[in-house]
Amino acid sequence: MKKMNKFRKPLLYSASLMLVLVAAGCGSSDKSASTSGAATSDAGSSTGKVTKIVVGTGTAFPQVCFLDENGKLTGFDVELVKEIDKRLPDYEFDLQTMEFSNLLLSLETKKIDFVAHEMEKNPEREQKYLFNSEPYAHWRNKIIVAKDNDSIKTLDDLAGKKVLTGATSAEAQILENYNKDHDKKIDIVYESGAANDTVSQITSGRVDATLGADFTLSLTDPNGKLKTVGDDLSEADILFVFRKDDPDSKKLSDAVDVALKEIKADGTLGKLSKQWLGGDFTADASK
Repeated sequence: MKKMNKFRKPLLYSASLMLVLVAAGCGSSDKSASTSGAATSDAGSSTGKVTKIVVGTGTAFPQVCFLDENGKLTGFDVELVKEIDKRLPDYEFDLQTMEFSNLLLSLETKKIDFVAHEMEKNPEREQKYLFNSEPYAHWRNKIIVAKDNDSIKTLDDLAGKKVLTGATSAEAQILENYNKDHDKKIDIVYESGAANDTVSQITSGRVDATLGADFTLSLTDPNGKLKTVGDDLSEADILFVFRKDDPDSKKLSDAVDVALKEIKADGTLGKLSKQWLGGDFTADASK
């Protein structure tokens, strides 16, 4: 096994439900890491050259990428990256953290080499970024409201109401796309990235709703003060994000796909999902 991954002290310790629902903070580095290592046809083979890869992730997404009671970075995405690292001897992964709002910019400026933070693939992101081909999870986004709120079921019901979301998130894109196509707009309230209590904001009426993935409430709202309503607003594969039009990034992405196929085939991926997310949210991922 390659040497132990090193982790930076995170900038943000407080985890909030909003950051969970919209894919919170991610990793950064002061140096730009090279991704010159070539992908191989077998994840276990090695060229003898080890290329360091900086992987961006976060600390405020419970059960996905978060700090445990001992201050250790762990979670579904974190442990999956470690498993992929074990199977790619030509690479050494270094997990580093930052706020979500800086995530994609850090990828573009080569401070990180790929993003591991439950990133949904959507047309807007595909225009700017490269996604690997092998999904490792599947999300369904829904409207989330207070438990006693029976007046909201659809996006149309949110017109004129305040909806909390994170800037640059896939959920924000859903709301922004709705506003482009409708005269009566949703009042989008963008989460600044600071630690805020989304449960309190919704139950107190400061905002009316938020959007989030199907599995998040069971992890972050144990007291059952919120609920999901209505039909799925979107569903999408979850993949890693790389720089587009970058040959080294494509080689790295291909290598990651080889390792992911092995991790799916031997049952490791499903086990990690059940361990961290409370169920197998990989079942609908493309095979």
